[in-house]
Amino acid sequence: MNKKAGPFFYVFLIVFVFFVMFPFLWILLASVKPLSELFGEKAFTWFTSNPTFSYYVSVFTDYPFLRYLWNSTVVATITTVYTVFIAAFAAYAIARMQFRGKAWILGLVLSVSMFPQIATISPIYIFLKNVGLTNSYLGLIIPYTTFALPLSIWLLVTFFRKIPFDLEEAAKIDGASIMQTYFKVILPLAIPGIFTTAILVFIAAWNEFLFALTINTAEAYKTVPVGIAMFRGQYTIPWGEISAATVIVTIPLVIMVLLFQRRIVSGLTSGSVKE
Repeated sequence: MNKKAGPFFYVFLIVFVFFVMFPFLWILLASVKPLSELFGEKAFTWFTSNPTFSYYVSVFTDYPFLRYLWNSTVVATITTVYTVFIAAFAAYAIARMQFRGKAWILGLVLSVSMFPQIATISPIYIFLKNVGLTNSYLGLIIPYTTFALPLSIWLLVTFFRKIPFDLEEAAKIDGASIMQTYFKVILPLAIPGIFTTAILVFIAAWNEFLFALTINTAEAYKTVPVGIAMFRGQYTIPWGEISAATVIVTIPLVIMVLLFQRRIVSGLTSGSVKE
């Protein structure tokens, strides 16, 4: 365990990180290149001698990008809060209580998450169209449940199962009810797992494209992925603005993960090592 890593390990690590980060680095460099260097031979150069930030200004002045950001924030936040809240109760019941059909419920949750979006988009769109929920926040939050809730339940069931049953038994002996045990004993211990689940669900909802493209066609309700995909210039595709918008959207997620990486790691690894 105390063996030091050799030079080949660091070479492999540098190459691996470069390949993982290459798409984002290329987009970042393209977002500051002048238009003449985005095409032709100069497009393959790494750095430019004439950096420009006009694309970042154009994203907010020529497109309703702030509206896209607001729409994505509202939809992703509400989806995350309500799915994690519901999933926490469902996961606690599945992980800690004894009743018939637990395996069937987990199998049903897994089967729902395995359905491809393209196979469910038609009935979901027809339903939302009939009830008048297209071009609305709720029209996206409802279908987002199809992937956010199963993801939350599966992750939280794992976290709840790692909490020792002795704590629950001790609470029962002291006269605590099931809900008191849940809120005062189990829930505080599951906070790292809940936090991790919330971040993963938020990122999944933030990056979702197909439902947002199909259900919300009005400009006022488009989310960031759809809005960026719909960027159009007068004669060409505005790759500079697309690159700048991509960087703007990615940076908040990167900052959020970096700020909470310890909590994320502790949540993902909780219970993996027995003391």
